[in-house]
Amino acid sequence: MDSRTLIDHTGREVKVPLNPQRIVSFSPAVTEILFELGLGSNIVGVSAFCQRPREVAGVRRVGSYGSARTEVLDAVNPDLILAISGYQKDFAMKLSEKYPVFIFELPSSVAGILDLVSRVGIVTGRVDESKYMNFELMKYLGSIRRHPALTGYLEIDLGGPVTFGSMSYITDALSIMGVNSIYRKTDSEWVQPDLDFVRESDPDIIFYEPKMYGRFDQEAQKKLITERKWEKMNAVSRGRFFVTPGKLDFFAHHGPAFIREVIPWTMEKLDNL
Repeated sequence: MDSRTLIDHTGREVKVPLNPQRIVSFSPAVTEILFELGLGSNIVGVSAFCQRPREVAGVRRVGSYGSARTEVLDAVNPDLILAISGYQKDFAMKLSEKYPVFIFELPSSVAGILDLVSRVGIVTGRVDESKYMNFELMKYLGSIRRHPALTGYLEIDLGGPVTFGSMSYITDALSIMGVNSIYRKTDSEWVQPDLDFVRESDPDIIFYEPKMYGRFDQEAQKKLITERKWEKMNAVSRGRFFVTPGKLDFFAHHGPAFIREVIPWTMEKLDNL
């Protein structure tokens, strides 16, 4: 099979097929992009966390977000494996000892999500399709209205509380919409929050994303607020504690759905304050 040599996020030279036919994606964001580029029929394996779009349900699961079943990988015989930096980097580097693995950079801004689309298009030979896709995504971004500055706190349950600093696309998106994260000056992508600091900072608004597939009803929300002694916080007392919709990852997902679904949902909450 004809191939070319590209340099991935780690600086490695990777031989990439000109027209990959058997793709494995461990990144939910990359998987979503691949389907939108018209490569769904070329995907032979995905991680257990790849849930967008719905059509991915029929694709074989070859591992989790940071692990793989090598016997299944051998069975699907990929000519290209795609992963993302951050949590997946070390795992993907290990896989590269045996398989052709290309690692993309985890976006640190909303613009980085568009860049990820472009890079996936380049690596898979779908440059024109990725340009059109980004043109459509920019229409959504063009509708963003910046609100008067609010302070905010966003937390995701990733097996424990996690929030995000200055190097995260989440913090960048909130800032574009007028929400200044209380962790915006922390120079890292993700942060283990100090819950006392959150209470003392008393943000105007809180966004909370429960664990993927987890059950988080009003009783669970009330229990969390009580245990953390957050009842008198500005965001809680004014009804500005917002739980993300659905069972899938929401803010944690850095694919096109972040621009099409997460940003409009957040804007709606801000518009109704």
